[in-house]
Amino acid sequence: MLPMVAAAARWSCPAQLQLLTRRRRLPFSASVSSTAPPAAAAGFGWADALRVAGDVGRGDESDLSGYFRKVDICNRGMDKKGEFVEFKVEGQVVGYIHKGFIEHLRDFHDVFNIVSGNNGSNTLEHVTLHSLLRTPEERTLAIGNVIKSLGDMIPGIRNELYPVTSSYGMPVYFSLERAAAPYFGIKAYGVHMNGYVEKDGQKFLWIAKRSDVKQTYPGMLDHLVAGGLPYGISCKENIIKECEEEAGIPRSISTNATSVGAVSYMDIEGFRYKRDVLFCYDLKLPGDFVPNNEDGEVDSFRLIPVPHAANIIRRTEFFKPNCNLVIIDFLFRHGYINPDSRGYLNLLQSLRSGDCS
Repeated sequence: MLPMVAAAARWSCPAQLQLLTRRRRLPFSASVSSTAPPAAAAGFGWADALRVAGDVGRGDESDLSGYFRKVDICNRGMDKKGEFVEFKVEGQVVGYIHKGFIEHLRDFHDVFNIVSGNNGSNTLEHVTLHSLLRTPEERTLAIGNVIKSLGDMIPGIRNELYPVTSSYGMPVYFSLERAAAPYFGIKAYGVHMNGYVEKDGQKFLWIAKRSDVKQTYPGMLDHLVAGGLPYGISCKENIIKECEEEAGIPRSISTNATSVGAVSYMDIEGFRYKRDVLFCYDLKLPGDFVPNNEDGEVDSFRLIPVPHAANIIRRTEFFKPNCNLVIIDFLFRHGYINPDSRGYLNLLQSLRSGDCS
């Protein structure tokens, strides 16, 4: 224990930790509606995170309760599933739509077909697309126009399309604006990468702090590299692209990123039903590598001993919620969480609480 504490202390001092501040630029299109208020920036700084990170004297490394709480945060509202009905395309379930949100779709008769029961009770059964919308292109255009018409009901438009399928690798029925994905309950896929360094027998994670002007989770802690998986790009190519944009990692290094599995979760809040699957990657970086954000979405980076990152997850809510799952998965795979800890298997299974398909 003492050598590890000494190493952690050595790498916690300001002279050793890398802090890179970047000029902040708007990370979203200027065409995004300005009527949606920006989220409040996180009320903590690196000093707060590192103070928690370096507190290694509690002896709670085998207490998994803090990790379970982070899993629960990503899987809220399961008791509300009955408020949603199936969204079907060509007979396949591609999503779930809240009964209240359906009321806002009723006027779009040429796009949606809202099916009620045959028992006279007018009970909603499911939602389909109009039969005249036969091609993915026609469906994408029609639903895109609906989303524009709904205006402020779907905030944070990013002009980024997600493919809509019944499961990963299956035919794409149409493409949907990323911000609208939870309102139609479609499965959304992303790529998250833990970038780590090994020095003096210890492992360190590069952690990013999101820009205060990001529309989602501003100022919170994040992976070195992460992003949604848009239409028409493979997971590996997306990781390589995000590596360059978010951390300045050249292709000669990023091609070494290793696919290590996936985590999933289901989160219900109001009309939103997030069904996310995150493909996880590890990338061992050179010891002298220093990240450089290129797209304005990151405020700064720090190189943190892995046990310190674990402390932040267990004891705070500083990380963007779904990042917690990916780092917990890293902790399992690299031996920082072991089978002697009570709840080990339950926690391991909980990292795939969503429909991982």
